[in-house]
This record gives sequence, C-alpha cells and structure tokens, in this order.
Amino acid sequence: MPKKRLEKKLGLFDVFAISTGAMFSSGFFLLPGIAAAETGPSVYLAYLASGLLIIPAMLSVAELSTAMPKAGGAYYFLDRSLGPLVGTVGGLGSWIGLMFKSAFALLGMGAYLALYIDMDFTVLALILTVVFGLLNIFGAKETTIFQRILVTTLVTIMAVFVIQGLSEITGTNLFNRPAGYESYFRGDLHGFVSTIGLVFVSFMGLTKVASVAEEVRNPDRNIPLGMALSLVTACLIYGLGVYIMVQVLDPNEFYASLTPVADAGAKFLSWLPGTGGVIAMVVAAVAAFASTGNAGIMSASRYPFAMSRDKLVSQRFGKLGKTGTPVFSITVTVLCMLLILLIFDVEAVAKLASAFQLLLFGILCLAVIVMRESGIAGYSPGFSSPLYPWMQIGGMLISVWLVAEMGLLAVSLTGVLVVFCVAWYYYYAGEKVLRQGAIYHVHERLGRKRYEGLEYELLSILHEKDLEKSLAYEEVVARSTIIDTTGESPKIPELIDRAAEILSGKIGIESERLAGDLNRSYQDRFTNLGHGVVTSFLSYEEIDTAEMVICRTDATDMYPMKTDSPVIAVIFLVVPGKIYGLDMRLVGHLAEIVQSDQFAPRWIRAETNRELRTILVSDEHFIHVNTEKSVYFREYLDSKMKDITLPGDALIAIIYRNGEIVIPHGDTRIKAGDELSIVGNPEDIRELIKSSKEHMEE
Repeated sequence: MPKKRLEKKLGLFDVFAISTGAMFSSGFFLLPGIAAAETGPSVYLAYLASGLLIIPAMLSVAELSTAMPKAGGAYYFLDRSLGPLVGTVGGLGSWIGLMFKSAFALLGMGAYLALYIDMDFTVLALILTVVFGLLNIFGAKETTIFQRILVTTLVTIMAVFVIQGLSEITGTNLFNRPAGYESYFRGDLHGFVSTIGLVFVSFMGLTKVASVAEEVRNPDRNIPLGMALSLVTACLIYGLGVYIMVQVLDPNEFYASLTPVADAGAKFLSWLPGTGGVIAMVVAAVAAFASTGNAGIMSASRYPFAMSRDKLVSQRFGKLGKTGTPVFSITVTVLCMLLILLIFDVEAVAKLASAFQLLLFGILCLAVIVMRESGIAGYSPGFSSPLYPWMQIGGMLISVWLVAEMGLLAVSLTGVLVVFCVAWYYYYAGEKVLRQGAIYHVHERLGRKRYEGLEYELLSILHEKDLEKSLAYEEVVARSTIIDTTGESPKIPELIDRAAEILSGKIGIESERLAGDLNRSYQDRFTNLGHGVVTSFLSYEEIDTAEMVICRTDATDMYPMKTDSPVIAVIFLVVPGKIYGLDMRLVGHLAEIVQSDQFAPRWIRAETNRELRTILVSDEHFIHVNTEKSVYFREYLDSKMKDITLPGDALIAIIYRNGEIVIPHGDTRIKAGDELSIVGNPEDIRELIKSSKEHMEE
C-alpha cells in the first residue's frame, strides 16, 4: 500500500525560504518602473502599503494552517470550512493560477539567462521547468535545500544593494520630491491607490507555503513565524530597494525600465570590476525567478494531491513515489506548465490570475470566521489571529477593493475561472462527495444541521500535526486499562464507578471525587469520535500523567446523545491540567485510530484485552516482541530496564508476564518468556522490526 501521508521534513528556514522565494520575481525586478509611472516617487510607499494590506490574509492563513496543517493549503481550508464546492473552486483555481505565475517566473529567468546564453529564452524556460520538476520529484527536503540556496543568494545580494544604495543617497529627505520628478504623487491620490493594487501582486506568494503545511515540523510555531519573517524581509527589501531606485534613476529612465534593479545597481556598484554591478543584479534576478518558479511547482503540485484524497480529481494524483513526493501530481503540473509556455501569453494571464488570488484571500478570511463560529472542538489552531473578527472583516473588504481596482478584464477572467471550477465539481465529483464544511456547524448553532465527519477529521489532525510528540500519546494508550462489558448491559453510573476506582489507583485521587467529576464531565463534555466510539475527559492540576480507562460495550441505550452508529466503546480520560491542550491531543490521537475503516470490525472481533489495546495503537508506532524468540532481547534477560538500549526514542511500555500486566520502571528486570509491548517513532519501530527479523529464531 503506497504511503498517503507526506513526511514532515520542513523547518522554520524552509518555510521562510518558500514564502520569501515565492514573492521575489517580477514584483521587484520588473514592476517598480511600471508602478512609478503611475504614482511617481511615492511608489515605495505603495509597496509598503501593500505589505500592510496583506497582513489580514497572512494572519488568517497562519491560523488555518496551524489548525489544519494539510497539503493543499487554500483548497483544504475552504473545503473544510465552506464545503467541497467552494473547496474545488479554491483548489483548481489556485492550481491553474499558480502554474501560470510559475511559468511566467521561469520565462523571466530564461530572459535574464538569455543575456549570457545564446538560446531563445522560451526554450530556456522550458528546460528550466523540466529541471525544477525533476528536483521536486527527487524530494521535498532536497527541493527546499535548493530553495534555501536561492533565497540566501537573493537576500544577500539585495542586502548589499540596499546597504550600498543607502550610503550613496545619505542625506536625502525621505518624503521630499527627488530632483527631476514633477510631483510626489503623480496622478494624485487615485494613481497612488491604483498603484497599491498593481504592486500587491508582489506579496501574493507569501501564503503559498500553506499548501505544504502538512510537511512542516512544528507547524504551530514554524508557519506563522516563518511567514512573519518573510513579510518583514520583503517589506524591507521592497521599500528600501524601490526608494533607492527612485533616488538614483532619472524619472524618464525609471519609468521606461524593465530592468530597474540592474539599472540602479549600475549607478552605485561601480566599485565592482567591469560590469560586476550589473552581473550581480542579474544573478539576484535569476535567483529570484528561480526561487519563485521552484516554490511555485512545489506548492502547485500539492493542490491536486490534496484534492485527490477527497475524490475531487483522479486518485492517481494522490499517490506518493519512493521519495515521498506526489510524483504524478508534480509530473502533470510540469506538463501543464510546458503547454502554458508554448501556447499562452503567459505574462498577460499571470497578471490577470492575480485577481483570482485576491478573491481567495477574502474567502480565506471568511473561512476563519466560519471555523471559529462553528464551535467544533477539534478546531484548535496553534496560532490565533489577533483582533478577531475585525481583522478578517478588514481582509474581506481589502480583497473586494483590490479586485475592483484591477479592472473589468481581470474580474471577467476570474469569473470564467470560477465557472470552470464549479462545472468540474458538478461533472466529476458532485455525487461522489458526501461531506460538508464547518459552515453546517454554524447552521447547527442556529438550529439546522451539521456534518459530524469534519469533527472527527479535525480531532485526528490534532494528533497528526504533533507526530514528533506522539510517543507520549502511544504510552498512555499502551498502559490504559480495558474493561470488556459486552453482554453485561451495565448502566452508565456503574461504568463510571468502575472507571473511577481504576483511575483512583493510578493517579491518587479519591474514587468518589473522580466518579462525581466523571458523571458531570460525561454529561457536559461528551465527544463522539465516530464509528461507535465516545469519550469523556477531564483534567486535574495535581496529577503528572495522563491515564485512560477504555470500556468495550454493546449497551447502546445508556448514552446521553445520539451517535452516528451503535456504540462499541466508551473512553474515560484524565490528564494533567498543567499541560495545555493535552486532552485534545490525546482525543485527537484516538480519533485518528478510530477513523480507520478497519477499526470497528477489528474491535468487535477482538477476543482479549490485549488485542483491544493493540487495535488502539497505530501499527507504525507499536510492536510486540517475545524475549524467548528474539536474540536482540535475549542478551538483556534479567537486565534492568534502564540498562536496555533500544533504537531512538523507543521504549517498553508494557510487559505481559504469566498472564499478568507489568507496568515497567527503571529497575524492572525482563525475564525469559516476557512479551514486551514497545512504542516508538515509526522509524525506530521499523529499525527494531528489521533487527528482530535478522535475529529471530524459527
């Protein structure tokens, strides 16, 4: 079975490199002169204003990304908040628009390289598209290493440009009209406002990292921080860089220039030998276009990959190759970009596609409002946008305003793209998709209906986004106590009393207090995980470990709320109150296990408590080893637990000895015939399985 989950290989610098690389291309190396012709020397203020106006969209995307770090970015957020129809519009539209913009970036790179390579720049762009596509197929980490190199090169050269340029113009007044310019605001305020809409495209790549959120380690920290650092970097380089261009270039020269960075660099980088100043700016431009094209292919390919999981496009897009990347999705994306380069006027369509992206920004702000107002327990973002909901309302208004500023042609193209996406949804996926978005939960709060499947999915994401910490969750499940009441038909107070007595012995809280708290919690904090599993949980400040009691049952008449299927398990959970969010993460872990199609049949068929516990632990995090059959553990017989060496962070959670369960500690000795239940990260478990196979005796 091919892997369906993308590996978490990307860190903070990778997020920064993808966001920054997606912003710098035509917006800095081509657009400043065109924008200055609209508003004059105030053009650098238009860039800074655009950077401020994208903040609501950035904060909204950051919140959604930390709550739902899944491949597909805008598609996934819109699908789960506003439903699959809007998700299809967001996913297909973003994929198409990003392919055009990435193709345009590579066309720009080819044009710069053609200055030094005797080859048509379109042919160069075609070759570069294939090269970057192969690099993306090779692996996400390898792709982002290249992205790091490109962005580091770009930012370094631009820092030299800014520092040297500022020293050249020292003493100029920031808001004075430079010599040669007829007015500070050419075209008055209307021209300045129009220019803000024109240069806003320069910042649109900022949120593209959301499409690879599933591959980011510690997304709660790395996504919002990486995007914020990227925006600060972009504002500094755009604002100061364009200000320098205004000061050193003659107005007529600046207005007509399509290579303003190189032209400005030639004015004050004369200390470099020969044409070194121009060459340095060309290198920076090539790095900028390359980083945009490379990040664009990476981000674009994740849209159909995510949509295939939800049956909105062919399932082939969702297959991962040996390198852990969506090979088919990347391949189709590259082929489409090659056709775009050969057939379309890429520059014109890429600019017009910006209107669609602006529309998406507004809808994403709406998505945050819908998710918060849905009341879904599983919606637990690691970063929350400040000034809610005014920040989101402002973002929607900004989006509408900027789209209107782009003119009738851009709005018309956006409309055509939306109609195409809607037609695709009804033609291909309309009858296949049963889920609905979080907006149904908002309806439910108003007395209508909701879609419970989304609650289960968001709970499972809580566990998935913290895979590096999942070992602790596996330990809790591994040492949990199972009560099998099938055929007994106990009442809920009886089950609670039994669970309270067991938990009291584990955490040291009086059973009467526990029983009372569990009764109240069961009524007030009832969570349906789906597939017949319900849970009740509470926290205590005075305890240090989480403990769990799991009841298998078939007495479906004792539960306070209607469930989607016959109840087969009730789970009571207590957690330390000092560890914020642990209760929801543990429930998220259980939700991920429970959502497997095989869970219910396996749970019902299981004959022993040991089998039941094993079912609740993900196979990739869990292994049973018999000390008599494994040479690996035979050398440790009669050794203390603290003296046993296991791969990575793997540990022995439970010992089955003579039909009894032993919870091990550092001085516990393992004996011949012990069966060890070992939990660990997937790579550690695979290493242990491999070692066991190499040393097992028949």
